[in-house]
Amino acid sequence: MNLSEFAAQDASALAALIAAGEITPTEAAIMAMRSIEAVNPALNAVVETYADRIEDLDESSLGDGPFRGVPFLMKDVFGHQAGRTMEFASRLCKGMVTGQDTCVYQRIVASGMNVIGRSNAPEYSMAGTTESALHGNTSNPWREGYSAGGSSGGATAAVMAGIVPMAHGSDIAGSIRIPAGWCGSVGLKPSRGRISYGPMLDEHGFGLATNFVQTRSVRDAATMLDWMGVPQTGDPFVIPGPEEPYAAFVGRPAGRCRIGWSVKPLMGVPVDPEIVETVKATAQLLQEMGHEVVEDDPEFDGLTSVRKFSDVWFFGFDHRLESYAAQSGRVIGSETLEPVILNIYEHAKSLTPGDFLAAMAELNRARRVLAEYYNRHDLWLGPTLARVAEPWGRYNLGREGITIDNYVPEILAVPCQFTVPHNILGTPAISLPLALHSSGLPIGVQIGAPASCEHVLIPIASALEEAMPWCDRVPPVHVSRA
Repeated sequence: MNLSEFAAQDASALAALIAAGEITPTEAAIMAMRSIEAVNPALNAVVETYADRIEDLDESSLGDGPFRGVPFLMKDVFGHQAGRTMEFASRLCKGMVTGQDTCVYQRIVASGMNVIGRSNAPEYSMAGTTESALHGNTSNPWREGYSAGGSSGGATAAVMAGIVPMAHGSDIAGSIRIPAGWCGSVGLKPSRGRISYGPMLDEHGFGLATNFVQTRSVRDAATMLDWMGVPQTGDPFVIPGPEEPYAAFVGRPAGRCRIGWSVKPLMGVPVDPEIVETVKATAQLLQEMGHEVVEDDPEFDGLTSVRKFSDVWFFGFDHRLESYAAQSGRVIGSETLEPVILNIYEHAKSLTPGDFLAAMAELNRARRVLAEYYNRHDLWLGPTLARVAEPWGRYNLGREGITIDNYVPEILAVPCQFTVPHNILGTPAISLPLALHSSGLPIGVQIGAPASCEHVLIPIASALEEAMPWCDRVPPVHVSRA
């Protein structure tokens, strides 16, 4: 197998080749390392590799799941193996080592994945672009110097450039779907509680955040959901799932769904006309497939609501950073934190329990209002983002003059406008790369479903993958072109 053949495989296909003996797990890991050497200088997607999981791999240590031997990257935020470095892309945490395996890591390993390294992210995952003072900027594989999105931008850029076929992602306001939309991959955010945050946490972001993966295909996402969506000992609650595996819903007829679609700006950011047309074309196609499709705008004043409840994100952030400072021996300040994060830290120090409760009340109010949409529709169709990928420097945490009052409109509005409602709701949503913009950059279309209804999303996503295929699109920065 050459590098081009390696880079063309999704995780399911590569696992099948390994199972058939056409390539060994060690050879696959070495292929991934060669791919990193070929394209990572242009991307800066991978920030660390593990020699003991590449040329020194003990293949007997691999799990027996469906992805046995497939190379995989962990995001530099959460989900790591005890003893590995995890820095949250922050100078404050440089060299910090994880003390305990997470359930996320254990489930990924059980699936058979071979974790070969760590992918780039913005500082503490607080931006929709992957640009950091510690690790540098990750480039979009479709255009160098343009954002790969965030916060799982390093993971997604690596997947779309052919380095690995799947990588870890996490999502508190769109961090799986934003890079999927800008880089042209599949980005599924599962329901709240589907993926365990144990053993150190019950939930992250008070239920707003979830872990999962970045993939190239719907079948890879569905299969990994079967392996990661397993309740763990001590989880605070278990949400319902289908009687069959999620993978069984790939390629299955969805049945007739009521689908509402909208391109109405939810944070005041106008939608690019070509993105609007892509959403409309998708709605028309779904109608031709036999679904009931109507235009219907959800009720959500995003700028006001997100600013009000953003204190849910920030409450306790000061204590978290002070704990990291104690571990690292470094001092919190402009030499260890980027300007926006330093301002958030100062704001967090001023928050009271009353502020937190008021923010939780706003979060509850927004969730109740948004949930009305699913009283009218089975699925919610719209853009993943209002714009295609943009140059570095617009939404990063190194900007000066970003205060707590303009953080939402300046840093979050463009990348998070259409993604954050699904975090508020705790509902599943998937970004699919259904078109290319005239600029040559990917267009993501997002579909959301009610809580615990990933099995409703998967057949629809699979049908669109067949009708509007993306598997043959190869970005300019790709292993096959190196």
